[in-house]
Amino acid sequence: MRRHRRVKIVATLGPASDDYKTIRALFEAGADVFRLNMSHGTQADIARRYGIVRQVEADTRRPIAIIADLQGPKLRVGTFASGAVELEEGAAFRLDLDPAEGDGHRVCLPHPEIFAALHPGSALLVNDGKIRLRVDACGPDFADCTVIAGGTISNRKGVNVPDVVLPLAALSAKDRDDLDFACGLGADWIALSFVQRPEDVEEARRLVGDRAAILSKIEKPSALKCFPEILEASDGIMVARGDLGVELPVQNVPPIQKRLVRACRAAAKPVIVATQMLESMIESPVPTRAEVSDVAAAIYEGADAVMLSAESAAGRYPVEAVRTMDNVAREVESDPIYTEVIEASRRARRTTTADAIVAAAREIAETTEVRAICCFSHSGTTVALVARERPRVPIIAMTPFARVARRVCLTWAVHCVLTPELDRFKMAVVNAARAARDDGFAQESDKIVVMAGIPFNVPGSTNILRIAPCEERLIFRTDPE
Repeated sequence: MRRHRRVKIVATLGPASDDYKTIRALFEAGADVFRLNMSHGTQADIARRYGIVRQVEADTRRPIAIIADLQGPKLRVGTFASGAVELEEGAAFRLDLDPAEGDGHRVCLPHPEIFAALHPGSALLVNDGKIRLRVDACGPDFADCTVIAGGTISNRKGVNVPDVVLPLAALSAKDRDDLDFACGLGADWIALSFVQRPEDVEEARRLVGDRAAILSKIEKPSALKCFPEILEASDGIMVARGDLGVELPVQNVPPIQKRLVRACRAAAKPVIVATQMLESMIESPVPTRAEVSDVAAAIYEGADAVMLSAESAAGRYPVEAVRTMDNVAREVESDPIYTEVIEASRRARRTTTADAIVAAAREIAETTEVRAICCFSHSGTTVALVARERPRVPIIAMTPFARVARRVCLTWAVHCVLTPELDRFKMAVVNAARAARDDGFAQESDKIVVMAGIPFNVPGSTNILRIAPCEERLIFRTDPE
């Protein structure tokens, strides 16, 4: 099944997409990657959804990536004797460690690590930023605040602390258990929530090993201050605009999104733009015009993927939401301005033989009638380098490893095909030609670019490029395990 677009679509699974029929329909509508949200549902629920995705993969004979998204540290206030209270602007309000039920003057905040990091002038945001508090005085077990923006505060509402780095463990006990569980299932990507520093990623890497790739979610202002280091430590990035828009002025989010997308592309690492992309489709069969423009903007920026959250997990129209994203992507990518924008944002980065090879492949594709760039890869690195160039023709990734095929499903414009182990470049050319023909990228009279490394089966050895006809025949393909 060939996608007629370059950007990838990530669909979150949940109660609205919990059976084979719906998940298969999501895939056929355009979902390339499925997200399992570890914040909701039991591990049994997660395992069942994982199994269904793998069944869809086997039935459609197409690799599918699965992201396991860890919950991360959840900071919440305690409970109120009346269930909720109204905070007036200018009023005094205290947060403390006293477990007694709260009232209109105080409530428990059972997180001593927050008090340890606060200082006078710090901001505290409650209930997705609807309530804003300014810290006037604080100690190891309390914070006396002034209400800057009032509203209703109720039991266990979330708390954000935007302007300090919290001394929190990178992974909670739940996260560690879920991480090991997801890796045991075979998840291709592990998404880390509320990353603050590169050490958070490094801790996760020690636990994950080589079982999965690591996707860092950027949703804290503190992460922006050390983003280059976080990007270096990560395999991919998710721009999680929901919490970013709570902890930063909302007008700051669009330029931040653009900068992060460009940085990821320069580093040849996939980037997902996420949160509230088609949120009205949770209840409506059609999106707002502003939401469509938001999705289009991320595609014009060159993001590898755009993501649906509640729209596909809990909404009334999950398949329609995926289909809408697919339609928007096709329309944007058919716009000549899209090509101009993508190519104008290309940054030259030539430091290795592989860099030179992939740049040459892209230039050949732009000046000849080549129909696709086929690259053989054992680790996915060459595939990422080709995608960084944002060529005008499709990218066909050839690999003998199902786990590599699945991981690169997240990468811009990549169509992955599983091949047997090869030991000669001639066989690589024949397999690439067959894949291009079989999957509708080229006809026998067409030509493709084939890239590989000599000697074969050595990661990181890409050093050869050939323009090859698609008429050669031989060999076979394997299916995802």
